[in-house]
Order: sequence, then structure tokens, then C-alpha cells
Amino acid sequence: MHELSIVEALIEQVEKEVQRSGHQGRITRLDLVIGRLSGVNADSIRFAFTMLAPGTLVADATLEITEPKAVCCCQICGQAADIDEISALCPHCGSGEVTIEGGQELILESIELEQ
Repeated sequence: MHELSIVEALIEQVEKEVQRSGHQGRITRLDLVIGRLSGVNADSIRFAFTMLAPGTLVADATLEITEPKAVCCCQICGQAADIDEISALCPHCGSGEVTIEGGQELILESIELEQ
């Protein structure tokens, strides 16, 4: 489960950012963006976070995850459609002239600290 190593890296990144900021309060919330086509399972991230957070700076933080869909954009008919899986064909006209935008994100969007 590669989500464990992702959460380990996330905790390290958060600790570094908080230390760099010089803030002494506790971390109350983390906001992540995990695109549906990123290959990362959000439920596994939540589970790994509950396993790894105790004893770290994020021990008391809530983890909020947003899971944006990707958008399939057709170069032929000009339509755009939200998708949950990679699609090689336009869902409107069936053309293979499509590009996929978004849905592959894995971003630490924000760290909320207690004042």
C-alpha cells in the first residue's frame, strides 16, 4: 500500500512547513486534494493517516480530502464532460480526439493552525 509512504511524506512536509513558519500552536486541520485519476485511494490515505498521525505534530488534526474529477475535452465537438476513469473517446460524439484535464492532483492545499 503506497498510501503509507505518501502519508509519511505528508507528515514530514507538514512538520517542515510548520517549523519554517515558526508557529508554536497545534495543527488542527489539513486539506488535501486527491484527483480521482491520481492512482491514490483517498480511503487508504485516511486509514494510513489514523495509523501514522499519533505522536506527530498532526496527531490532533482532522484530515479533509477533496476528490476532483477529471474533465474529458473533445477537440472535435468542443464538449467537456466530467469523468471518473480515463477515457479515450468523447462521451458525447465518440471521437478519439480528446484531452484529459485535471483529476491527477495530489496536493497539500492548506494547513490550519491553532492561534
